[in-house]
Amino acid sequence: MSRSLKAHALLLGMAFVWGSTFVLVKNALLDCGPQLFNAIRFSLAAVVLVLLYRRHLASISRRTVLSGMLVGVFLAAGYMFQNAGLRLTTPSKSAFLTGLSVVLVPVFLGVGWGRKINRWTLLGVAAAFFGLYLLTVPAGMSGFGGINPGDLLTLGCAAAFALQLIVLGRVIQKQAFRQIVVVEIATCAVLMMVAAAFEQPRFVASSTLLWALGITTFFSTVAGFAAQGWAQQFTPPSHTALIFSTEPIFAWAASYLLIGERLGARGAAGAGLILTGVLLSELRGRVREDAAELAEEVR
Repeated sequence: MSRSLKAHALLLGMAFVWGSTFVLVKNALLDCGPQLFNAIRFSLAAVVLVLLYRRHLASISRRTVLSGMLVGVFLAAGYMFQNAGLRLTTPSKSAFLTGLSVVLVPVFLGVGWGRKINRWTLLGVAAAFFGLYLLTVPAGMSGFGGINPGDLLTLGCAAAFALQLIVLGRVIQKQAFRQIVVVEIATCAVLMMVAAAFEQPRFVASSTLLWALGITTFFSTVAGFAAQGWAQQFTPPSHTALIFSTEPIFAWAASYLLIGERLGARGAAGAGLILTGVLLSELRGRVREDAAELAEEVR
C-alpha cells in the first residue's frame, strides 16, 4: 500500500472516530463544563504526545514552535466554539455545521491567499450556505434572527477549523509533523485551561464523562491528530477536506442509532445541501489539483 493510500485511509478512519464522538461528548457535557472538558482532554493528550515523541523534540526549532502554536490557536478556537455550541444544539446539527469548514477552505484561500475560486466551488459554497439556512433557521422565520445560539457558536467552530486545516497543510509540508502536532496540542491545552478559568466550575466524575474523556483523549486527539499530521504530508488540503466531509454523516448515523435524533424534513434537506455543496466544491472544484501546486499557492 502506497503512503498516499495509507494517508487517505487514515484520514477516513479519523473522520469516522470524530463523527461518532459527537453524541458521546454531548452527553458528557451534562457533567462537565465545555472548556474544562477541553482542558482535561487536551492536557492529557499533550502529556501522552510529549512522552511518545520526546526524542523528536530534542531538535525542535523556534520556527516549528511558532508554526505549531499558530495551528494550535486555530484548533483551540474551533473546539471552544464547538463544545460551547454542542451544549445548545443537537449532535447531528453540530456535525453538519462543523462540516462547513470544508467549503470555507477555498473561500479563505481566495480571500487570504489570492487563490482563484472557480464556478464549481462557488456553486458548492452557495448550496452549502442555503443548506445552512434550512438547517438552522426554523420554518416560518425569515433571515437568521431565529438561529439557535448553539448553531451560531458552531459556525465559529467551522471558520476556525477551516483556518487550522489550511495552516496545517501549509506548515506540514516543510516541518516535522511530530513536532508540529505536539506543539499544536500543547498550545491548545494551555488556551483551554485559560478558557476554563472563566466558566462556572462543574465536574461530576460519572462513567459517561470518564469514558468520553478517555475516548476523545486517546483516540480522537492523540491518535487522530498524529494521524492527520502524518497523513497531510501526502495529501493536499483539498483531499483532506473531502475526506473530512464524511464526518457529519458518521455523526448523523451515530446520533440516530444511539439517541434516536431526527433532523426532520427541513433539517435533512439542509444537511443534504451542505453535503452537496461540499462535494461540488471538492470533487468538481479542487480535488484534481496537483498537491504541489496547491502547496505553492498557499505558501
